[in-house]
Amino acid sequence: MTATARRELAEFLGSRRRQLAPGTVGLPTGGNRRTPGLRREEVAMLAGVSHTWYTWLEQGRDIRPSRQVMDALARTLRLSPAEHEYLLRLSGHGGAPADRPFAGVPAHLQRLMDALAPSPVYAITASWSIVGWNRAYERLYPGVATMAPADRNLLWAVFTDPAVRDLLGDWATDSRRFLTQFRAEVGPRLADPEVVGLVTRLQEASPAFSEGWASHDVDRFTSTERRFEHPVVGTLVLEHHQLSPADAPGVQLVVYTAVEGTGTAAKLSRLAG
Repeated sequence: MTATARRELAEFLGSRRRQLAPGTVGLPTGGNRRTPGLRREEVAMLAGVSHTWYTWLEQGRDIRPSRQVMDALARTLRLSPAEHEYLLRLSGHGGAPADRPFAGVPAHLQRLMDALAPSPVYAITASWSIVGWNRAYERLYPGVATMAPADRNLLWAVFTDPAVRDLLGDWATDSRRFLTQFRAEVGPRLADPEVVGLVTRLQEASPAFSEGWASHDVDRFTSTERRFEHPVVGTLVLEHHQLSPADAPGVQLVVYTAVEGTGTAAKLSRLAG
């Protein structure tokens, strides 16, 4: 593990430990507890490891925890599937994908995005920079074509562009979901200069991002319905999908399809026209 991964692992474990009520794991509550959640020695006891070893883990020391120990800690801390996966990736057991240099959106991928119209589609890199889109997405979010290339990042747009705040039907929930999914994806690469620069800029620009980032919350992506409030065609109910083209390493496609029975398909056709 790199020093950055060890530090993130330490902070993540500490944040989950402090959020877990003693009664949840069958321990007595009350007494002289001065801090929230479980004590380190309690986590160690429940997971079947030594107090000293677990303390070293939360201190970010250079130790090599086994997969079995990580699984035991995940069970002890009642981690969600996404949090368990994140823990494994941070500790080197999750098969984190190797870094792949972005070589640009290939022409055939742009043709695919164009062919999916009137569904809005855009392409992002591993650090969520927006590197391609179709006309339907530009009609949904015109700012994607006018923002500076250095700012053309999904997370940056969500947390700093007032137009995106107005566009998202439930900005507080949607923005937090984006943040937790982003962290889950980039956790093992938090030392990458591109990620460091983006996170630093967002912490300075957005109190909401700074607060959410400090929580260390993570979640995995799931296809779900999203509501948009477009200034021209009104409410759009779209299902959010994410695809990884096998022949375009380092790129993911985000596709929004109309939910049946909501009138969204007709509105997308109007918007595209």
